[in-house]
Amino acid sequence: MLEEPTISEARKPQLQDLLQKLIDHLNVRKDHHFTLHKTLRAHLLPLTNCAFNKSGDRFITGSYDRTCKVWDTMRGEEVVTLEGHENVVYTIAFNNPFGTRVVTGSFDRTAKIWDSVTGQCYHTLYGHLGEVVCLAFDPQGVIVASGALDHTARLWDVETGRPLEGLDGHEGEIVSVGFNTDGDKLLTASFDGTAKIWDVRTGEVVRTFTGHRAEISSAQFDFPGELCATGSIDKTAKLWDVASGRCLETLKGHSGEVMDVSFNATGTKLATASADSEARIFDSCTFACLTLLQGHTEEVSRVVFNPQGSKLATASVDMTARIWDSESGECLQTLQGHTDEVYSCAFNYEGDMLLSASKDNTCKIWREVPNRQPL
Repeated sequence: MLEEPTISEARKPQLQDLLQKLIDHLNVRKDHHFTLHKTLRAHLLPLTNCAFNKSGDRFITGSYDRTCKVWDTMRGEEVVTLEGHENVVYTIAFNNPFGTRVVTGSFDRTAKIWDSVTGQCYHTLYGHLGEVVCLAFDPQGVIVASGALDHTARLWDVETGRPLEGLDGHEGEIVSVGFNTDGDKLLTASFDGTAKIWDVRTGEVVRTFTGHRAEISSAQFDFPGELCATGSIDKTAKLWDVASGRCLETLKGHSGEVMDVSFNATGTKLATASADSEARIFDSCTFACLTLLQGHTEEVSRVVFNPQGSKLATASVDMTARIWDSESGECLQTLQGHTDEVYSCAFNYEGDMLLSASKDNTCKIWREVPNRQPL
C-alpha cells in the first residue's frame, strides 16, 4: 500500500480489512484436511489427464479409450462425453476462466475444440504430422496452442478453428506449451534439450534457452511472466530471465530425472518433482532449497501448489498422492486408495478440492473439510 500510488488514502482502510479477512481465512484452512468425496470409474481404459474449470464445479478427464468426459464435481456424475478422436486423448484443457470450451489433443494427430456443456465439436484442428501431446488456451480464450511429437507447435483461432502460426524451430518432440499471463508470449519445451519463447502475434522466436544436457520434461512461466522454469532428464531444473534469456541458476540436488516443475501463484517459489521419489521447493529469488519433501517410495510424476500457496500436492508411481505444508515441508496427508500409479493431480481455484487420476482407470475427488476437534 505504501508503494502503490493508485491506492488512495481513503481506500487503504478498506483494502487492509480485505487483506486481513484473507489472512484469517487462510489461517483457518491450515487446520483442514482432505477426505475422499467420490471415486469415479471414469473410463474403460487408463486416464491420461484431468483438469478443473476455474470455479471447480466441473472437471474433465482424458483417456486411452479415445474420449474426454466432463463431470459435475459435487455430484460426481458425468455431464457429457466428448467422442470423435480416433486414438488416445492425451492432453486436455478448459478455456479458463470462462470454462465454456474444452480442447482435446490426441495421438490421432488432431486437436478438437468442444462446447463444455453440450459436447458439440466446433472444430477439428488438422495440421500436425505427429501425436498432439500438449495444449493450452491463452488467458483471453481466443487462441489455442498445440505441441506435438512432430517437433512443431501451432497456434489456432478458437472462434474459427483456423491455423494462425506454425512454430517451427525445435529439433525434438515438444512436450510442454504455456502462455504467459498477458497472452502475448508462448513457452515451448522440447526433447531437444531447449525451451523457446515465441511472440504470439508474429510467430517469431523471441528467446531460446539452451544449457540442459538432456531432454526437457516440463516448463512454466511464473505469474508475472518475468521468469521461466524448466525441468530436465539431466536431474536439474533451471530458472531463466525472460527479458534477457539468461540462465539465472541451475537448481541441483535431485538424484533422478526432474519430471515436473511448478511455480506458486506469486512466483516466489518453485517446486520440482523427481524420479528419485522426492520433491523439492526452491526460493526463486535466492535459489536456495527451502524444503525437501520425502515420503513417496517411487517416482514423483506431478507437483502442484494450491492457489493460496500454503500447500503442495504430489502424485506418484507408488499409487498415492500426498499433501504437504509448503513452508515446513511436513507431509500433512497421504491420499490412498488407488490401485495403480497416480500420474496427475489438480487443485480447483479455491484450493478446497483436489483431483487425482490413476492408471487404475479411476479418478478420485478429494474435498477439504475441518479437522474434527477432540471431545
